[in-house]
Amino acid sequence: MTFQAPKGTFDWMPPRSELALSVREQMSAPLRLAGYRYVETPAFEDTALFARGVGESTDIVSKEMYTFEDKGGRSITLRPEGTAAVVRAVLQHGLHHGPLPVKVWYSGSFYRYERAQKGRYRHFSQVGAEALGVEDPALDAEMIQLAAEAFASLGLTGVELLLNSLGCAACRPAYRSALQDFLRGLDLDDATRARVEINPLRVLDDKRPEVRAQLAEAPLVSDHLCEACKGYHEEVRSLLRTAGVAFTDDPRLVRGLDYYTRTTFEYVYEGIGAQTAVGGGGRYDGLSEMIGGPPLPGVGWALGVDRTVLALETEGLVEANTPRAGVEVYAVPLGDEARRVLFDLVLELRGAGVSADLAFGGKGVKGAMKGADRSGAAYALILGERDIAAGAAQVKHLASGEQTAVPLAEIVTMFKEKLVK
Repeated sequence: MTFQAPKGTFDWMPPRSELALSVREQMSAPLRLAGYRYVETPAFEDTALFARGVGESTDIVSKEMYTFEDKGGRSITLRPEGTAAVVRAVLQHGLHHGPLPVKVWYSGSFYRYERAQKGRYRHFSQVGAEALGVEDPALDAEMIQLAAEAFASLGLTGVELLLNSLGCAACRPAYRSALQDFLRGLDLDDATRARVEINPLRVLDDKRPEVRAQLAEAPLVSDHLCEACKGYHEEVRSLLRTAGVAFTDDPRLVRGLDYYTRTTFEYVYEGIGAQTAVGGGGRYDGLSEMIGGPPLPGVGWALGVDRTVLALETEGLVEANTPRAGVEVYAVPLGDEARRVLFDLVLELRGAGVSADLAFGGKGVKGAMKGADRSGAAYALILGERDIAAGAAQVKHLASGEQTAVPLAEIVTMFKEKLVK
């Protein structure tokens, strides 16, 4: 029997895996410069964490979670998103008792039982960031700017930022009531009608054409914002303009999770498959209380690594963002004694910061040189019995074919000077 990756998943393999790793690193670089520290949470949590935090009316909780009972009889769920778990960890370890805001970032795998297709996977990767403990429009603007900087650092030009406000506990009830009155008059299926009563904003996030066609005249949350929310949102917009971050106001933008309040945003990219969103987030001032914690306002985002890779491929930016493959020096031993000498030299080269590999398996010169070509190395380091007797190795520049003898004692210094910046 030959095994394959489960449906809706895929393997990251070189060189595409190197691109994905580079994307993660470039997404996190602006965060580290802004004082965000790395955290890592378990791949699974108590099911109740997501049921409370994400919301039982969401598709994620009602349809898409991988939930099972462990051997202790506990209901466990593979994490479908990162924010609830990060907030749980911050509360559990008391980070909110220290300096505020608590600024953290994470990177990892997440799991949803989606309808598998290009751009929508059941196992996917994200880089995320959260800032907890402060309600400040400048913090929202910083968060949005950091994501924009991450996409810009990759060279992407087709990413569009959509921006909206979902209001707060003071003004959202009136909007909720107006929206419910409108939705109750539509031709909706029973499941969607039930959602109207539980969380009507989720209906606005429905992607089915037959539902979206009926939402054209739905009331807008922007028409129901209180003065405090209007002022807060306008300050976020003003700060983004000052920072040079382009955005499009989208009064119909909602996010697929129940915990969002006020600022909400999404980064979209057309033409990469079933989903256009390559990232998004917003403010979630009530999430901590939802999962049993104290009041702890927060704002955050998650950027999709998989979809960003698709965007890079669409714009022809793969080569520009993929680290150089292979090693710089490929050592070719001709005989047992040469293998012993080169084994030590390869370790010394690596210790000096030079990437190096060795032709393993006792290959002849022809086979070993083919290995050198496949490795992507710039130089081959060839050593035979005569070279050992002469105390020198042959250094061949593979692109030009130029070959010179270099004393063994000078090999590491020479390559360090040539290759280590």
